[in-house]
Amino acid sequence: MKKINVFFIYLISFIFMEFLFKFLLYDHIFRLSNINLILFLIPFSLILSIITNLSKSSKANYIIMLVILGLMAVWFSAEYVVRDYFGCYVSWSSLSLAGQVGEFASKGVVETLRRIPGIIGLFIPFILTIIFHKKLNFHQFKWQKTVIILVITILSYGIYLLGLNIGKNESYSPYVLYHNINDVNLNMENFGVINSFLIDTKRVILGFEQRIDTDIDNPLNDDSDKSDTPKEYSYNVLNINFDNLIQNESNNTIKNMHEYFKNDLGTKQNEYTGIFKDKNLILFMAESFNEIAVSPELTPTLYKLTTSGFVFDNFYSPTILSTIGGEFQELTGLFPADGVLSKWKSGKNSFPQGIATIFQKENYQTYAYHDNSYTFQQRNYYLPSIGFNNFKACNNGLEKLINCNAWPESDIEMINATVDDYINDDKFMAFYATVSGHNPYDSLDTNQMAKKHKDEYLAFNLPYSKRVAAYLAAQMELDQALKLLIEKLDAAGKLENTVIALVGDHYPYELTTAEVNEASSYKKDGVVEINHSNFIFWNSEMDTVKISKVGSQIDVIPTIYNAFGIPYDSRLFIGKDILSTEGGLAIFGNKSWVTDKGTYFASSSKFVPKNGVTVDDDYVKQMIKVVDNKVEMSRKIIVNNYYSKLGL
Repeated sequence: MKKINVFFIYLISFIFMEFLFKFLLYDHIFRLSNINLILFLIPFSLILSIITNLSKSSKANYIIMLVILGLMAVWFSAEYVVRDYFGCYVSWSSLSLAGQVGEFASKGVVETLRRIPGIIGLFIPFILTIIFHKKLNFHQFKWQKTVIILVITILSYGIYLLGLNIGKNESYSPYVLYHNINDVNLNMENFGVINSFLIDTKRVILGFEQRIDTDIDNPLNDDSDKSDTPKEYSYNVLNINFDNLIQNESNNTIKNMHEYFKNDLGTKQNEYTGIFKDKNLILFMAESFNEIAVSPELTPTLYKLTTSGFVFDNFYSPTILSTIGGEFQELTGLFPADGVLSKWKSGKNSFPQGIATIFQKENYQTYAYHDNSYTFQQRNYYLPSIGFNNFKACNNGLEKLINCNAWPESDIEMINATVDDYINDDKFMAFYATVSGHNPYDSLDTNQMAKKHKDEYLAFNLPYSKRVAAYLAAQMELDQALKLLIEKLDAAGKLENTVIALVGDHYPYELTTAEVNEASSYKKDGVVEINHSNFIFWNSEMDTVKISKVGSQIDVIPTIYNAFGIPYDSRLFIGKDILSTEGGLAIFGNKSWVTDKGTYFASSSKFVPKNGVTVDDDYVKQMIKVVDNKVEMSRKIIVNNYYSKLGL
């Protein structure tokens, strides 16, 4: 019986692994781009077949093949676990998550074990090769055959490149992604695991400059005033001489950025400009906080804060690269594009409009706290870059005041230990990164905060599964910490003059979409609506104001600056003041987006308008360009340390 050429084994194995990977993670398995995926795997498998048959020893060649298939199975499995758990992929740009992954290594083991069936599936080619290796041809290729295979490889790769032209005019077609757009998420969904990694590697080595498309009519721009009593408002901009900057700039990338921001209108001041002028601010990034945690019974303080003050009905906390991605969005007003978080973590970027820096200019005392390690994700570097020079957390002072050995630690203890630092200041601004809501959510007994509130939770006799119960019970700690904070502010006579702002860093991604939907008031999809959440922006003395416009974490800082009447340049933030007249926008990790007119799902290139809304044919195309520009400009701002070029 004639033995099977290893080329066919490689090709069938990789096709199997790529499509199993899609089945495990995506709703849309079959798409036109699969043609390109298979066309690429042909030359890739041919090259590996040459490598596998280089040695004169059949046994050595067999071992080479096992190593290749084994490493591929490990690689695919790692991508599967990380994507399914963290919501991102293993790529060169995501190495900024390495610290976070390392800190929760034990949890990673648990999450890997939960996905054993899928992982075993990805190892099937490796296992079958061991079982049937005697049926495979591992004899060394003659040089003539090697030359023929190389020629076929070159020809088949040429066919692959030609195949990229299929549907090339679509917004996120393989052609556009390969030549014009740098997006790991879309690359993985269109090109597959293997080709995406090679594209990513090539761009890291050779560089890749994504073009900013300025030839667009931004559908979000609205120069009208929408209040009942029209008033002419000025723009929130600073006196930056972009013409002079452009004229004196030799770097084309920086020059193009100057031109981009010069042409941005910015956002107008509005009826809420200065509503909180000279009040104190306490800003939270709440770990895994999501709207499903808000309940009048379980979390009455969160319920109070989300249903009074400013009430944002269409707010999202896009889950991008876990905690640091959410914190980056909230504290910078920028999108965490590929490659920015490692730069951000270094603390070397200039942020003249950083929140602590800008509040200090308004004569505020500023503070930052976190009830876990002060070095985690390098907060000790990036928080000072935005002005927090007295950051206190576990292992640099807070461990003397709270129990830093619990996991997760107590938000109540953190609030109780730190409020006195600032409550007697004339004007203060404090930032808290909480941790009590963190996973694990395996049961009410495996999470220290869930266990702490177990009896309180069980008293409500709620019908949720044990993992959802653990999440909700852990969030009760945040709720009671906020209650304590409000009580202390009130006792000190500072409550009416203080604003509390809070967003979550991401939805509780350890829970499945089905588990999130147990506690949701409506059925959420796993891409967009699962990120729907709350933005608390509350003062005890204000009337309730409902805001229906779409917003997200990157809009938090501009919204705060406008409401506090702080001079800032709205053009320099990718996020915008939610209270302004500009149209709302939320951008998600795979470049799906939501506006006030509807939702666009990038994976399927499908736009779903809101009820009663119609848009013209160009709306979606123009919005895709707007989103691409915003994502890429966020990257360029950080990578090029752009703010340092402005002389602010």
